[in-house]
Amino acid sequence: MTPEEITLAVAGYASDAKAEAIISLDLRELTSVADYFLICTGRSERQVKAIHDRVHLGMKQDHGVLPARVDGAAQSQWVLMDYSDVIVHVFVPELRDFYRLEQLWGEAPVQPFEFAPA
Repeated sequence: MTPEEITLAVAGYASDAKAEAIISLDLRELTSVADYFLICTGRSERQVKAIHDRVHLGMKQDHGVLPARVDGAAQSQWVLMDYSDVIVHVFVPELRDFYRLEQLWGEAPVQPFEFAPA
């Protein structure tokens, strides 16, 4: 899968789990860390865990892709999933506001995702 396809697929799975404020940051011109950050919010730790689980299962079952690394799943306040060229960040609202990745990478083009309710 291309990084763009991974980003779109992950955004769709996150939306399935009712993630909010789903965006991607295009980092290709800014860093070699990743091509994209996909950032979204869950309203609670339980929802952050559900978003992580949906993304993980969807990517595995539908695309045969597993993250190289997952951090924060046990605490479920900020879960980071490393899909090599795409880094997925799932936050509770307080931590998303605190870390402000959108502002930190303010030069990166932003792509919001909005999906029709299921």
